[in-house]
Amino acid sequence: MRNKLKVYRAMHDLTQEALAEKLGVTRQTIISIESGRYDPSLGLAFKIAGLFKVKIEDVFSREDAD
Repeated sequence: MRNKLKVYRAMHDLTQEALAEKLGVTRQTIISIESGRYDPSLGLAFKIAGLFKVKIEDVFSREDAD
């Protein structure tokens, strides 16, 4: 899965640590999601989208979707 988490985090001037605190996860989780090594649970994806006030599809997309 591809994601634009780093882009949205930068747009909202959040550090990885600050974003992690807001979402109730570790900084390592944010690092892993941003690098594509970890796909978040559906619940976490909804929390991320809700925090940025966007649709999940705005942040996350399938690898083969173009």
